[in-house]
Amino acid sequence: MGILRQVLLDSGRALVAAGILEQAEDVFFLTTAELQQLASGARAAWKPLVAARRASYDREKQRRQVPRLLLSDGQVFYAGLGASNADGAITGSPVSPGVVEGVVHVVLDPRGAQLAPGEILVCPGTDPAWTPLFLAAGGLVMEVGGLMTHGSVVAREYGIPAVVGVHEATTRLKTGQRIRVDGSVGRVTVLTP
Repeated sequence: MGILRQVLLDSGRALVAAGILEQAEDVFFLTTAELQQLASGARAAWKPLVAARRASYDREKQRRQVPRLLLSDGQVFYAGLGASNADGAITGSPVSPGVVEGVVHVVLDPRGAQLAPGEILVCPGTDPAWTPLFLAAGGLVMEVGGLMTHGSVVAREYGIPAVVGVHEATTRLKTGQRIRVDGSVGRVTVLTP
């Protein structure tokens, strides 16, 4: 993937020099078919197309909540299975067993984020870029995910209790709060506000 990325960036730099694109990274906002058209010399309004897609991408990056379920027809569902019990505990899907108490650290972007050892990572969802944070995390609470999603699998590999599918976890839980995560039953209990 690194080699492919570098080749695309090299092509992007050539397209910038030719005045076809604004930035080398603009190639990542074009489909494979469009890149093939561009390579064959097809003329099109590439800059406005890329600008529109970049604007859409930037808007999407501002979302604070990832949809719990996204259907192929475009319907999105934000409400997860997790709700609050009568005793105030927040529930979700148990995906990595164990119980841990610790301080919440809400992270919306893994770049530059650092967890103190034992902190509970609370986030919208994870992908491989989040993996270094698992080295220090004492527990994991995610807004989306299931048994076989990235965060769940890595949490089990690292032996970290985890609960996923917790509706609005990144807004309901605050950095600095002390919580208990029970990854065996899917329960998150706020211990100190």
